[in-house]
Amino acid sequence: MKKSVTRLLGLGLTPGKFRNLQRISNPNGTLTMVALDQNSSMINMIKDALKKKGQEREPTYDEIVEAKVDLVRAFGHMASAVLIDAYYGAWSFVASQSLHRNTGLLIRVEKSGGPKNAVGAPIGEVEPGWSVGKIKRMGADAVKLLAQYEPDEPDSSERNLAFIEQIYADCRRHDILLLLETVSFPFLQNGQKEDKKSKSYLDRKARTVIESARQLSGMCDIYKAEFPGTFGHESESQLMDNLKELNRVCRTPWVLLSAGVDFPDYKKQVEMAVEAGASGVLGGRAFWKEYFTYDKAEERQNFARGEALNRVKQIHTIVSEKAKPWYARYEIKADDFADFRACEGWHARYGGAGASGEGGRGPVAAGDVY
Repeated sequence: MKKSVTRLLGLGLTPGKFRNLQRISNPNGTLTMVALDQNSSMINMIKDALKKKGQEREPTYDEIVEAKVDLVRAFGHMASAVLIDAYYGAWSFVASQSLHRNTGLLIRVEKSGGPKNAVGAPIGEVEPGWSVGKIKRMGADAVKLLAQYEPDEPDSSERNLAFIEQIYADCRRHDILLLLETVSFPFLQNGQKEDKKSKSYLDRKARTVIESARQLSGMCDIYKAEFPGTFGHESESQLMDNLKELNRVCRTPWVLLSAGVDFPDYKKQVEMAVEAGASGVLGGRAFWKEYFTYDKAEERQNFARGEALNRVKQIHTIVSEKAKPWYARYEIKADDFADFRACEGWHARYGGAGASGEGGRGPVAAGDVY
């Protein structure tokens, strides 16, 4: 029996977004995605490496580009999708054919290192000269938005919520997938400055991660979550309960970020997350951060093509064998897709063009033949 595509449309799975999901997923609907968009942290890593060689300077544009291209060439083919920034990576990845033709392309929309308010809370901004429309125009499969979010910090949470709503609306207008990443952060409370080792921060982190997902996961197509807690601060049974609650409140499929933890810890986090219901990963530094500790280009390439590639393979195996396909979040089975069909005249209604036709000749009239 044929099924109406209204089942998909009611989930926000419009033609563009649905096609995007196919392109960033593994064949079984799971997600093994790798991030190379971390400009600030990557610049700091390169600066540290240069300092050890006696060079007190900022890395050049070309040095940053070449590092990103080298890394994606090494292991990008093992990922279902790769996340990159516009400034250093996106066009170079495409032009050099460094990104495998069957690997999805996610591009970051937000500015790296945006402004902060009076208590040190980050306020999101779009990368200067960039936009959702440009990401769509260049053929990317998804927009990634990072919104640092603390529900207990009212000023930044309200402003970042408005920022998320704006980008989500732009993605809907351009019919492109939105992958939303939210992360917790330390801030000034009652005159006391926190850092990520502060007890007050560690105590609330799991609650922040879960509450952020509750509030924001409905304003995206894939939700990128932090691990809800910290090894050594909570017991493994508590962390597992936290993951199950995160899975329960997420309104869309979700994946786990790496937050720069060491790979053994990230692997354990991934195993726990997919057991709880995650659809995969979008990890970054846990795969490749040691790349910048090597002095010689040959040594860096050997690490990227050896250890870093092996790490991606390990996570890919866990995800492809144990993660929850994105469509299972919506109680859809793989076999169901074969029976979905659109109704005649759908193209005139698509995008809300209506009588304007958006370049066409207007609405479909009775008797029109195609």
